[in-house]
Amino acid sequence: SWWNFGSLLGICLTIQIITGLFLAMHYTSDTTTAFSSVTHICRDVNYGWLIRYMHANGASMFFICLFLHVGRGIYYGSYMFMETWNIGVILLFAVMATAFMGYVLPWGQMSFWGATVITNLLSAIPYIGTTLVEWIWGGFSVDKATLTRFFAFHFILPFIIAALVFVHLLFLHETGSNNPTGLSSDSDKIPFHPYYTIKDILGVIIMVMLLMTLVLFSPDLLGDPDNYTPANPLNTPPHIKPEWYFLFAYAILRSIPNKLGGVLALILSILILALLPFLHTSKQRSLMFRPITQFLYWILVANLLILTWIGGQPVEHPFIIIGQLASIS
Repeated sequence: SWWNFGSLLGICLTIQIITGLFLAMHYTSDTTTAFSSVTHICRDVNYGWLIRYMHANGASMFFICLFLHVGRGIYYGSYMFMETWNIGVILLFAVMATAFMGYVLPWGQMSFWGATVITNLLSAIPYIGTTLVEWIWGGFSVDKATLTRFFAFHFILPFIIAALVFVHLLFLHETGSNNPTGLSSDSDKIPFHPYYTIKDILGVIIMVMLLMTLVLFSPDLLGDPDNYTPANPLNTPPHIKPEWYFLFAYAILRSIPNKLGGVLALILSILILALLPFLHTSKQRSLMFRPITQFLYWILVANLLILTWIGGQPVEHPFIIIGQLASIS
């Protein structure tokens, strides 16, 4: 059921690291050749198309599992295991950073302009903003230096994530897993193998089947057509938007007219997860026996779906006001 997503995330990370390593063997992090090196992988490398699309769509599977994993954690009050939860929040930020940098690497139009827009957000920081942005860029715009360092960080971060996952699991073993009732279940423990291994294997089979269906039948379903045009700093696409899994955050960012306000709202929308253990006042951990909070939880889920939809729409009426209402609620 909903308790498989941790193991599925482990499989996702493994798939991403393996396919990523093979892609890195053929990719060149140079502005003049990055786009053509990805084309070369897809057209000339044996099964390069398979590796590339498994990696690109694997990121989407990663985020689907991640959102469900976090959603389940909130629903059943798993955030009361504070150490495990907080490392999970750090992991979420690390995965989001890795995905963002990975999206820049193919060096298509959306890669370039997405990188330009998102890195520019840091210029909203008072006093040091502009200096910080130029330091990250390694120049005065997103260019060769930016691409090279993004590739370096995109390569190293998954291994740091893997180490953090290990720590995440260590803390989980200290506290034991949560369960739907939120009550301690020390009395009726069963061996992990074969009971849970078989459940995990079933979950993995279903997930890999879904991933391969996506890869083999509609590999570009979740991508942006603009990213098949090589990056051109002189031609801004009319509608810049990130990958689907960042759309909710992008919608929050755009809904606030003030630049610094938007950036703060964006960061707080994710950082609030770390505050959940302190905001929890009920004597019951799980939402299973709390119908009013359950109702509010599903409103939150609906809200995030609305924000995801809004993030992909142009900045015009009525999308602006809907986005603002969803961001506030």
